[in-house]
Amino acid sequence: MPEKKIQHWAESLADSVYALYETANEYRTAHRAAEVAVTTVDFLRRMTHEGRIGLEGPTAGYGRASTRSPHGQALTVLHRLYGTVESETAGRYEEAALLYASGAAWAVRAVQRGERPPVVVFRVDDHGDPAPHSMDVPGLDTWVDGPALDAAYNTLRRCMDAAEYGEDLADRDYVSDHEAGEMHRALGEAGGLADAAFAYGLLAQRAVSFSLITARRARESELAQAHAAKQTDQPTP
Repeated sequence: MPEKKIQHWAESLADSVYALYETANEYRTAHRAAEVAVTTVDFLRRMTHEGRIGLEGPTAGYGRASTRSPHGQALTVLHRLYGTVESETAGRYEEAALLYASGAAWAVRAVQRGERPPVVVFRVDDHGDPAPHSMDVPGLDTWVDGPALDAAYNTLRRCMDAAEYGEDLADRDYVSDHEAGEMHRALGEAGGLADAAFAYGLLAQRAVSFSLITARRARESELAQAHAAKQTDQPTP
């Protein structure tokens, strides 16, 4: 049986971050599809066919003929089903995007501290699910994409603050008219949280690759030296 190749920690860590990207992207794609599905049965966009069907039996009460619009009923059922899927995928996408962004940021900070984690590690919440880390990635002022990363972080931070503020107002027993307006404004801004986290995650993932350059070069040097030593040990023909 061939010996199983052990993956270097830098490559394993990069794969761990990439898996978080793939997860967030799966939910992102599913959510986009669900949003499109909802619009296909939107009563404001669709014309319901006027044709009806007659119903006999228990559905027709007091001896009166009962009719139904099958097309209208289908649109109602599908709108409810697609709406449920849209809501569920929206929540899943936001959760996965936050894990992706914070996981990539965690990986960069770990490498900056001189650690060699083979995978991204998350703490778990009371339900046993992974909880996001902090999002900041300091120390990349000299990186070419550093300004873009900072801008994406600021956008994400605004969405997170808006979500926290809006949820705080929504949980109150009473809100004034002014606070109600503020709540709707904040929750509206928070609606972009998933996309902001995903966009930040893409840049933070690139920052992971940047932070691993030294480790990868050292690994390549080790492999080259090991190969050269192996060639030296070969008997001369």
